[in-house]
Amino acid sequence: MPAISRPTSKDVAQEAGVSQSTVSLVLGGKWSGRVSPATARSVRSAAERLGYRPNQAARNLRLGTTRTVLLMVPTLSAPFFGPVYTGAARVASRHGFGVVVSTWPDDAAGPADSPFAAPDEAIDGILATAMSVETLREFRETPVVMLDSGPAGRPGAPVPTVDFGVAEGMRAIAAHLAELGHRRIGHVAAAVDQWTFHTRADALAGAVADLPGGVLTRDACAIDVASAKGAATRLLTAPDPPTALVCDDDQIAAGAYKAARALGLDVPSDVSVTGFDDVLLATALEPELTTVRLPAEELGAQGMAALLELLDGRSPAPRVLPGEFVVRGSTAPPRPR
Repeated sequence: MPAISRPTSKDVAQEAGVSQSTVSLVLGGKWSGRVSPATARSVRSAAERLGYRPNQAARNLRLGTTRTVLLMVPTLSAPFFGPVYTGAARVASRHGFGVVVSTWPDDAAGPADSPFAAPDEAIDGILATAMSVETLREFRETPVVMLDSGPAGRPGAPVPTVDFGVAEGMRAIAAHLAELGHRRIGHVAAAVDQWTFHTRADALAGAVADLPGGVLTRDACAIDVASAKGAATRLLTAPDPPTALVCDDDQIAAGAYKAARALGLDVPSDVSVTGFDDVLLATALEPELTTVRLPAEELGAQGMAALLELLDGRSPAPRVLPGEFVVRGSTAPPRPR
């Protein structure tokens, strides 16, 4: 059976009784003032009858653009980054852009590796999540928006940023625990050299320092349940242990739950536990986790909106997205000593 050929712009031109250049103007959205509305309607009608779809790849080559954005994330296994992609892709698709995802290593002290042979030519822009601008030296000619990476800049050219209000979120946790009566706070901290975790640690330390009688202890771990269990166990078995564990991430909080249970402690009667992010795991835990909800999908959407402004020659202002403190069943007043 012979292959069925796809209709071309030449077929549309013949069907509508116009030139191919007129078809290009109309279907490219550049006909206003150059083609009559009646002719434009005729071309669109002919294209619809024939089932013609413009070759976007060829059009992009003519325009000198790929209409592709690279979203760089630390890992694909963490549930937090799926919604970031969803938000970015939603906004990108409305403007004819696609989004591809690449990971960068947690210890990226040097330049980030590119998934492309010629990075500055293969993509139009970058959304870089939770990383420093110094790691993007390979993409020096590519427009960049930094997500959840803190105030950033490139010598001679500021880099637009979209961040979470993580300091305010951590202060809300500290205030909640203080109101319940906790004074001995344990911080199960993510051992990751990123702005967001440094900011959380500083905000918690400041809040506890301002609390009369407040004592803060800290142990660091990887962002996984087993490592977090070890760190939480060390805190809970130390002399004069904390009555509340503040965890940098909901997965870390799950490890804190396991540590408490292994030690015969009840959450929250014997030890309160809080998380950060509010991924689906937070409501799968029992009791459900008190945490800070970060709008991950909105981070991707706002980041893509800022990148589109940058590509349009504008200078997007820094954006800060507030978190929402969510109280659930994992926090309660401490037991009387």
